[in-house]
Amino acid sequence: MESIKELTDLTINEAHEGLAAKNFSAVQLTEAHLSRAEKANEGIFAFLNIAREYALAQARIIDQKIKDGDDLPTLAGIPMAIKDNIMVDGLQCTSGSKILENYIAPYDATVIKKLKERGAVILGKTNMDEFAMGSSTETSAFGATRNPRDLERVPGGSSGGSAAAVAARQCVAALGSDTGGSIRQPACFCGVAGLKPTYGAVSRYGCAAYASSLDQIGPLAKNVEDAQTVFEAIRGADPMDGTAVDFQLDPEKKQKYRVGVPKEYFIKGIDPQVEAAIRAKLDEYQKLGNEIVEISLPHAEYALACYYIIATSEASANLAKFDGIRYGYSAQKAKNINDIYLESRGQGFGPEVRRRVMLGTYVLSAGYYDAYYVRAQKVRTLIKQDFDKAFLEVDAIVAPVSPTLPFKIGENINDPLTMYLQDIFTVSINLAGVPSLAIPCGRIGDLPAGLQIIGKHFDEPTIFEIGKSMFRHI
Repeated sequence: MESIKELTDLTINEAHEGLAAKNFSAVQLTEAHLSRAEKANEGIFAFLNIAREYALAQARIIDQKIKDGDDLPTLAGIPMAIKDNIMVDGLQCTSGSKILENYIAPYDATVIKKLKERGAVILGKTNMDEFAMGSSTETSAFGATRNPRDLERVPGGSSGGSAAAVAARQCVAALGSDTGGSIRQPACFCGVAGLKPTYGAVSRYGCAAYASSLDQIGPLAKNVEDAQTVFEAIRGADPMDGTAVDFQLDPEKKQKYRVGVPKEYFIKGIDPQVEAAIRAKLDEYQKLGNEIVEISLPHAEYALACYYIIATSEASANLAKFDGIRYGYSAQKAKNINDIYLESRGQGFGPEVRRRVMLGTYVLSAGYYDAYYVRAQKVRTLIKQDFDKAFLEVDAIVAPVSPTLPFKIGENINDPLTMYLQDIFTVSINLAGVPSLAIPCGRIGDLPAGLQIIGKHFDEPTIFEIGKSMFRHI
C-alpha cells in the first residue's frame, strides 16, 4: 500500500489505475482523504459536513465490485467533495445559510445520481458563500474558508470550499456551481482547474437556485484531464431540467489553435503581476506554434452592471420561497403571519443575501422593470453577439479570471462594490452562456495566478485541449 500522502496526491486516472491493479482498496483511498480532510478542516474549514460512514459505505461497495471482477468506471472509488448547494440524499444541504441549517436533502441532484452510477465516493459537503452570493466564501453563515496556499487569504468564492478541498488534497475532485465566476475565481485563487460548462450542458436539477438563467454546475480538479473526466460524467439531457440538452463532443483535434485576447480585459486596475503571468503564458503558447491575435469585445464594460441587475432580480424571485413556513428556519416569537415572514427572512438570511434580494426586488418593482431589467436583458444580447462575432475569427479566447491575487480575509468584506469588481472578468461568460476553463498560469511568490480559456457554445473539447497544452507547460 502507498502512504497516505501519496494516495491523496493521486489524480483520477492515477487512482483508477491503482484501484484496478489492486495496489490499494477504495476503502484505503477513501480513508486517506477522510483523515486528511478531518485533520485539516479546523484550519482551512473547506468542509461543512464530512460524512465518514456515508463515504466508507460507498467505498466498500466498490471494493466488492473489484473483488467480483466487475467493470470499473473511471470514477469508481474516487473520493469527491460536493458544494453545499447541491442535493445529496440524506446529507445536510444548507447553501451556506442559517435559513437551511437543519435541512436534510430528500433526494439526489441529477449530477449526484450520475456520479453515483459511476461509483464516485462522496466525502461530504463543502463550504460556500451564502446562496452562492460572494467572491470569497466569507459570507457563509458558518464561518470563512481559508486558502490552503496562504491561510491568511480567501480561497475565492462562492465555491471556495470545493476549490480549497481539492488544493489541500482533501479530495481528488469536487463539484461547484458558477453563476458569475464562482467556480473559476476560486480555482484561480487556489491554483486548481475549474470548468464553467456551457449553459444547458449540465442539469441544474437539485442545485439550490441563485439566478436560474446563469447558474451552472461544474467540476474542480487537480488538472485539466480530471476536470474533463468529471464533466463528461455529469453532462447531458435531463427530463427534470428542460434547459439541459444532449450534445456531441467533437473528437476532432487541431494541431494548432488561433486564440483571441480581448483588449478590453487588460485594463487599468488589473494587478500588473497577474497580467505579466498571463502574457508570459500566451508567449509560451505562441512559441508552440499557435496563433495569438488581439480581438475586441466592445460591450464588456457593461457586463458587471448588467449581471448584477439580472442576477439579483432572479435571486429575489428564487429566494421568495424561504418564507419561514414552507422551508427551513421559522422565527419562533413571531406574533402573526406577517411577522413570521419578516422575522424568518430577516433572521435567517445574512447581510449579503438581504442586500441582493432588496436590490432585485427594487429592480423588478413597478416603474423600474423596463428601465433596468428589460434594458439589462437587451445589453446581455449585445454581449452574447460580441462572443459570437469573435468566434468567427478564433477557436478560443484567453482572458484573466480575477484582476487581483487572492486577497486577505476581511480585506474587502465591508466594501461590497470592491468585492463585486472581483467578478469583472467572469460575469460576461455567464451572460453569454459559453463555457470557460480556469487553469493556473504560474506563481507570484507563493500565490497562484490564473487565466481562463473561453470557448464556443458546447465546444468544451477545444478549451480542454488548449488547457491541457498550457497546463503541461506551467
